[in-house]
Amino acid sequence: MFGYGSLIWRPDIPHSRARPARLEGWSRRFWQGSHDHRGLPHAPGRVVTLIEEVDAVCHGIAYLVERDAATALEDLDYREKNGYRRRDVELAIGTDSTLGIAYIAPRDNHAYLGPAPLDQIATQILESTGPSGTNRDYLYRLGDALRQLDADDAHVFELEALVRKRDPDGHQLQC
Repeated sequence: MFGYGSLIWRPDIPHSRARPARLEGWSRRFWQGSHDHRGLPHAPGRVVTLIEEVDAVCHGIAYLVERDAATALEDLDYREKNGYRRRDVELAIGTDSTLGIAYIAPRDNHAYLGPAPLDQIATQILESTGPSGTNRDYLYRLGDALRQLDADDAHVFELEALVRKRDPDGHQLQC
């Protein structure tokens, strides 16, 4: 299982191993609406999905799910129900590669918001809150997790810097 968003810091699936991994040919973008976790049906937040892009690399975590894989997938299907679909992917782990699964929200899903200027995305993130907490905390946790992986992601880090600069709560995590 490949985690590239909240699955990095909150996998909530039984796994026997977790290792840094790369998914080549994909970029992480805050282009997916969150009506059920970091926003509400009438005011969606923004969370990440993957967009195919030549020469791109998305860093994340590969989880080895050996036992109760069917239950783990059922739980993830529920967690990622707001427009995400399972996709088989080839992950790079160190110098090896392996097949895995990633949940990706394709452009034709009902919650896809698509690209927008970073300033507009930042405003939406600052204003959005849902049952899982504030949208900015999702962004901050993702930025922190990527730094712990020593991963570079210009989209996430530029957006994080913009949101932190405008955050009225002093950049503190709320959940």
